[in-house]
Amino acid sequence: MTAQRGIREAGRSGVRDRILEVAGEVFAVQGADAAMSDIAAAAGCSRATLYRYFDSRRSLQLAYIAIVAKRISVDVRAALRTVEGREAKLTESIVLALREVRADPALRAWFAPSGAGATSELALSSEAIAAIAPGDAMAWVVRVIVSLLVVPGGSEDSERALIARFVTPSVLRDVHDQPST
Repeated sequence: MTAQRGIREAGRSGVRDRILEVAGEVFAVQGADAAMSDIAAAAGCSRATLYRYFDSRRSLQLAYIAIVAKRISVDVRAALRTVEGREAKLTESIVLALREVRADPALRAWFAPSGAGATSELALSSEAIAAIAPGDAMAWVVRVIVSLLVVPGGSEDSERALIARFVTPSVLRDVHDQPST
């Protein structure tokens, strides 16, 4: 099925989802800064149609982040079912999130050194990510994840050791020190 036919057949409610799906394919090739005209062309729609659903490239990027963050969150939570202990769960959740992002061609392209600054700003301003990981300590975890995506810490095992030694204790201490509401 061509992208254009897919857009037409999706119906109004599915057009937004189809555009985001196609945007992911374009992001995989061009990175997060893909032009709206390229995304519209790949989706087989006009730029006007694209702007009807997303008023700016930033709103399209944030919508894409929301979908991907939700998927990664679900996958990480499922993988953590067999992990015991707060420390191990936090450490593994970061390692698993890194693995998920690195496995996704569109997200890998977003974290290439050339686009990492803009991507980092988007990740830190995303309401979807904030909803998954609320609080100052978790915002710091997002920064750590972004840093490790841009400048990997070697193997997954070496990153796990780094996270377990420096990140996990700090985050859990900060969460523990927060006043109860």
